[in-house]
Amino acid sequence: MRLLVSFAALFLSVALLQLSSGGVGPLDALSGIALNFSRAQIGLLGSAHFLGFFIGCWWAPRLLGSIGHSRAFAAFTSLGAISLLSHYLVVDAYAWALMRVASGLCVAGCYTVVEAWLQAKVTNESRGRAMGTYRVVDMGGSLASQLVIGFLEPASYVSYSLLALLCCAALLPITLTTASQPETPAAPRLRPMLALSRSPLAAAGVVVAALSSASFRMVGPVYGQEVGLQITQIATFLAAFILGGALAQYPVGWLADKYDRRWVLIWLSVAAILSCASTALLQGLSTTGILLNAALFGLTTFPIYSVAAAHAHDFATNEERVELSAALMFWFATGAIAAPLLASQLMETFGPPALFIMIAIGHAALAVFGLARMRSRATPETRTPYVYAPRTSFTIGRLLGRSRDKP
Repeated sequence: MRLLVSFAALFLSVALLQLSSGGVGPLDALSGIALNFSRAQIGLLGSAHFLGFFIGCWWAPRLLGSIGHSRAFAAFTSLGAISLLSHYLVVDAYAWALMRVASGLCVAGCYTVVEAWLQAKVTNESRGRAMGTYRVVDMGGSLASQLVIGFLEPASYVSYSLLALLCCAALLPITLTTASQPETPAAPRLRPMLALSRSPLAAAGVVVAALSSASFRMVGPVYGQEVGLQITQIATFLAAFILGGALAQYPVGWLADKYDRRWVLIWLSVAAILSCASTALLQGLSTTGILLNAALFGLTTFPIYSVAAAHAHDFATNEERVELSAALMFWFATGAIAAPLLASQLMETFGPPALFIMIAIGHAALAVFGLARMRSRATPETRTPYVYAPRTSFTIGRLLGRSRDKP
């Protein structure tokens, strides 16, 4: 209980930020439909968000070192609120894409501050409980943000203003806290090739994880609208994906610790292909069937990032953990930038099922690559424990590093 109280301000800021930033992606997609944006333009908005996220992951640790935690958080949150409020000053897809770069930068910057603060304050005794609570808050906020979409009218100034208010509210807990600010950590070096050298399969796995989650969350509302879902049902559709992913963490983690992680990745991809096939090929499904498919899709695709990260860390030294986590995040962000735009263009050419056909092809390639890698080298005898790895910032590796350290 004392742990929750000591970090209450950080966790409350994370929850409010998730409600705001998690809602803007699907709201932009639904607003784009209402404003007659093309599917490619809607996909561009999602890609722009992850471009901003990538820039923020790289720049935030450096800004944090210059101005400190609270002021950096205030700067990034203000940028996010400005981007939300600007939507109805200029109603244009390409102007909105610039605003989404700002919102992505806000998300990465704020998470960098929160995770740097947590890393500096937790002890070895409290690390497990702190990270467990942080994951619950992050996942719970993400789930709630999808459900909020059901109450927001697309293409409405009021809807964007409400999200901006939530973004501004995230400022209050962390800036009003009486806890002393920690010392600023050094920014992790970004070495993308480290992930490739330690495990090419893990690097491919996080790219495919981005292909799945980024395209689904950013373009999924377009698919939902085109198969006849109402706005409240689209909100549930997106939430079912998050819920499926949350429910998968424990059983997949158990499997990943017990069996060869390459087989876990391969069978997850096979299951994801089946999930995509049932969604793309079975026409005329009931609303319940569509929602169950979304939950199954989340269950099979969401854990892939964490399994791939665990596999990469099996081949790394304790000293490489922070930089390896940052390298994996680099490849995830790279895939996430490309995925929504590619998915939207395929949907525009071939129709809504193309979203899931694209994702299925990505997972098929991962499964084949996994089989090829199993012929190249044996699995290590000493393995790190499976850890659910949030895709939040380049600094997340500092929080997760010790939980992976080999004795």
